[in-house]
Amino acid sequence: MTSQVSSPAEQADEAVVGEQRKEPGVKDVRRLDRVIIRFAGDSGDGMQLTGDRFTSETASFGNDLSTLPNFPAEIRAPAGTLPGVSSFQLHFADHDILTPGDAPNVLVAMNPAALKANIADLPRGAEIIVNTDEFTKRAMQKVGYAASPLEDGSLDGYSLHPVPLTTLTVEALKDFDLSRKEAERSKNMFALGLLSWMYHRPTEGTEKFLRTKFAKKPQIAEANLAAYRAGWNFGETTEDFAVSYEIAPATKAFPVGTYRNISGNLALSYGLVAASRQADLPLFLGSYPITPASDILHELSKHKNFGVRTFQAEDEIAGIGAALGAAFGGSLAVTTTSGPGVALKSETIGLAVSLELPLLVIDIQRGGPSTGLPTKTEQADLLQAMFGRNGEAPVPIVAPCTPADCFDAALEAARIALTYRTPVMLLSDGYLANGSEPWRIPELDELPDLTVQFAQGPNHTLDDGTEVFWPYKRDPQTLARPWAVPGTPGLEHRIGGIEKEDGTGNISYAPANHDFMVRTRQAKIDGIDVPDLEVDDPHGARTLVLGWGSTYGPITAAVRRLRTAGESIAQAHLRHLNPFPRNLGAVLKAYDKVVIPEMNLGQLATLVRAKYLVDAHSYNQVNGMPFKAEQLATALKEAIDG
Repeated sequence: MTSQVSSPAEQADEAVVGEQRKEPGVKDVRRLDRVIIRFAGDSGDGMQLTGDRFTSETASFGNDLSTLPNFPAEIRAPAGTLPGVSSFQLHFADHDILTPGDAPNVLVAMNPAALKANIADLPRGAEIIVNTDEFTKRAMQKVGYAASPLEDGSLDGYSLHPVPLTTLTVEALKDFDLSRKEAERSKNMFALGLLSWMYHRPTEGTEKFLRTKFAKKPQIAEANLAAYRAGWNFGETTEDFAVSYEIAPATKAFPVGTYRNISGNLALSYGLVAASRQADLPLFLGSYPITPASDILHELSKHKNFGVRTFQAEDEIAGIGAALGAAFGGSLAVTTTSGPGVALKSETIGLAVSLELPLLVIDIQRGGPSTGLPTKTEQADLLQAMFGRNGEAPVPIVAPCTPADCFDAALEAARIALTYRTPVMLLSDGYLANGSEPWRIPELDELPDLTVQFAQGPNHTLDDGTEVFWPYKRDPQTLARPWAVPGTPGLEHRIGGIEKEDGTGNISYAPANHDFMVRTRQAKIDGIDVPDLEVDDPHGARTLVLGWGSTYGPITAAVRRLRTAGESIAQAHLRHLNPFPRNLGAVLKAYDKVVIPEMNLGQLATLVRAKYLVDAHSYNQVNGMPFKAEQLATALKEAIDG
């Protein structure tokens, strides 16, 4: 869904409860500037779908938003258990926001496990909507409740709304020819209807979605619609919900344009399609399914009309091998994976370095090592991207900072790969991949020109006057070698991983030639044109917080909080991690303290300390979840005062 918004404004990422008004004949309506809602239940309760639908309606309404889906790695964890809890958090506001929020204002808990798994995150006074039908003695014992938390006083500090969601859903669907089990599956739509009433969300989009999703099962579509409407009507009529809430559209948060809600993986997919169109090259994806990268394969498979070819290989090695072959054949070649897959692809990435062919290697990072935490987020593949190959095999590294920025990062990675004839690593992560935010759809004339000139004929003259094609004769500016499409007459040349002779591309074991080729490939990467690092420092601070990747949102939110409190702090965020921006060293040396928050044990800090001899301080977290803004604000305040 798309929405129109107007001129830009930047506001602090803080909540302000607005006025309460009473309309004749209806319940009280309270105006808020933002709210954080978390839907939680069994992995089979449809919490991701519920959150996604609420998000879509919120985006169409025009709020700024940020989401955090959180789900178990198991396809179907044991029902009613803590490991099986799936949740979806949405932060939406009438102003510019940056994170999914630190703590929910509202928790919808579909069972005891969902309540127990999430209650620690709720501030006192938060609203809790619980499905009382699931609070049976057995279900509570399964998660360690000796007595019902709905009755023992442990929730007295919260605004508790006990709702028999399952019973109400079954009652609403009694006229449908459905079994009780089938009817119960629609309870997530009842909950969605109730929350949509509470926050005045549009309904047309969800009703259209349900009719489309279940077009081949019209009875199921109508049952879900009936449950959705019953939830709305319950909110309208019950005495338990005396107040509903309004959050106005974020009309001043963004530049003029047409916006839609987009996730990081979807933005990446669209960026790859746009890059192939701007380069006038067919797009080829060679991939093997792996969480959390699989959605890129799923999405690109839908776009054959744009000349996209997707190949689901039998394993990670075959996926990148096919992609590299496509690059040799003249395609914009891509392979997608996560950290364990990068390990398997490392030899072929080294081959791509040796062949000097453009190839995009997209790593949607997740918790490790090994298979680790497949559905959780981490930033721990930076050193793997930088050094994870045998021999001297440098590759450029690009990292997006928000879900919407994944679109631009894909275009930038393609620019580097095509211009400099090199594989490029793009480091996203699970937080960006699955999270979503509004994205301004760019105009065509805003996209970069990525047009490629293939080699067409001889490019070198021998001493005897013979004109020949040398596959490793370089552009003097970029050091890129020519890209010759197989089958072009006269451009036949050797290919393979054994060291090339400079210029001719013939096999060479000469020590001096190998030294020259290694240094030349490194010089090509070092010479890539990347923008200077921009520093946000309005008050002449002495402390700099430096980030990369998905830490952008939490860092920026924390910096805003500190500045609102009167503190002086500078911020800079890296998109290019190899090569670093040329002014990075000067920026670092301009500050007394440099703090680098990372979702790893200090990988960027290690690189910065080694390269620039700056005493950068790490602030690290590796719990599978993104930083919270308040947590970072506290750490940065200690750094300022320390």
